[in-house]
Amino acid sequence: MTNIQARGAELRRLHDAPELLQVVNVWDAISARVIAELPDTRALATASHSIAATLGYEDGENIPLDLMLDMIGRIVATTDLPVSADLESGYGDAGETIRRAIGVGAVGANLEDRLRPFDEAVAAVRAAIQAAEAEGVPFALNARTDVFLRGTFPTDHEKVEEAIRRGRAFLDEGATCVFVPGKLDERTVEQLVGGLGERRLSVIAVPGSVPPKRLEELGVARVSYGPWTQRVALTALKNTALELYAGGALPLGTEQLN
Repeated sequence: MTNIQARGAELRRLHDAPELLQVVNVWDAISARVIAELPDTRALATASHSIAATLGYEDGENIPLDLMLDMIGRIVATTDLPVSADLESGYGDAGETIRRAIGVGAVGANLEDRLRPFDEAVAAVRAAIQAAEAEGVPFALNARTDVFLRGTFPTDHEKVEEAIRRGRAFLDEGATCVFVPGKLDERTVEQLVGGLGERRLSVIAVPGSVPPKRLEELGVARVSYGPWTQRVALTALKNTALELYAGGALPLGTEQLN
């Protein structure tokens, strides 16, 4: 088994394990190195929004794919841990984008459906899985449905049902888990786990979300933090600058992490 195959198998195992997989999203080499060195870190995940912002682009596939993949490769090079890459909606060719991401060392990916027509969304997942299989790398596809972000369904019940419908189809195509972003309450998480199966739901944490320990108890596979980790870092930078402009000093306890 090659190194990338071993990392891919490990990432798949982490999604299936009874413990919740927490991935603290990173956006460049130094943020990746800081998180990777923590003893509780088992895998890394990139945040496409944060990488785009770092390089001066708006979120939503405005950053050229070559630049996104270059940063993913730099992140992979900082660690021996498995890395899952946020590849948005596949940049027009989900299979080719997955192939290229594997080429820079990624062994997992987020792939958004952006609430495209059902058959089109399923076909993109199928293409991604087939590309990974062709590369011979165990791959953890975190197939994302944007029902709670983009949907205009009149009731929460209908949102849940559509997320489950899409999610089951993604799982049938070989996705490792189904990512349903949004500020989900505990009841919604329970319903989604009930419809998709334990260790098959992936969620994002935002301020006020269900705590990780409870997510684990509910049978969630994975929780990530998206652009919020970069926002925490930028908030600290902003507040430090305000303190300095007001005549203050650098915070005590600041570590030399770079």
